[in-house]
Amino acid sequence: MVVTREDEVLARAAVEGLLAGVELTPKPGLPDAREADLSGLRWSARALEPGLAAMAAAARRTGEPGKGLRVELGAVGRSTERAMARADGGAGLHHGAVWPLGLLVAGAALAPGGTVEEITGLAGRIAAHPDGRAPRVATPGSSVSVRYGAAGAKGEARAGFPHVRRASAALRTARAAGSREPEARLNALLTIMTTLQDTGLLHTAGPHGLREAQDGAREVLAGDLPLDAFDRRLRERALHPRGSGHLLAAALFLDGLR
Repeated sequence: MVVTREDEVLARAAVEGLLAGVELTPKPGLPDAREADLSGLRWSARALEPGLAAMAAAARRTGEPGKGLRVELGAVGRSTERAMARADGGAGLHHGAVWPLGLLVAGAALAPGGTVEEITGLAGRIAAHPDGRAPRVATPGSSVSVRYGAAGAKGEARAGFPHVRRASAALRTARAAGSREPEARLNALLTIMTTLQDTGLLHTAGPHGLREAQDGAREVLAGDLPLDAFDRRLRERALHPRGSGHLLAAALFLDGLR
């Protein structure tokens, strides 16, 4: 597969979006600079770059969001997950980030200079196709989706990443209101958390834990709950909204392209 300079630039931008999300501090319930080893998180994120570049190259070569591209992205994505696991010793520091970032990198390759809406729309069209080569193994996310009827990561992608679009709008609104960049990014993260049906939270804490995270995010945005109190509540109850973190990274990737 021939990877061009344009493909490498997209992959690097996606990783930079992931790193920007990782380095945002404070982040309620998520690893940040206060207690996490950011060097390990950065190393793990960089391991995704070759795979993301290959996904961009596949999209550019194929030229359309068809079934063939979906199957190819799935194969490259699984290989990229394995490469990341080798880089972080199997810790899974960014497990789950490859799916949204890979689809959106492919969408951006299909629509150079495209808007957030155009890129997310193309990513949704890719995700709508089945991947006949994917292993038929139940995962915690898929099991929870069936049990509770949650959209999960696949449903989010097939819908054209509505939470990424909402986060992008939240970034623009906060900046227009004069917010500093960290505050704008925090607002975008909280905006995602208010409505995302995070299957990771459903798996570890059930519907009650998910509602607690969603309600708390709404209270912080409304000014009714201090951020540090919300963060403490999530950490004490082991509620880690990783799905929201991945979608923030995706929004920051697209924001960086602008």
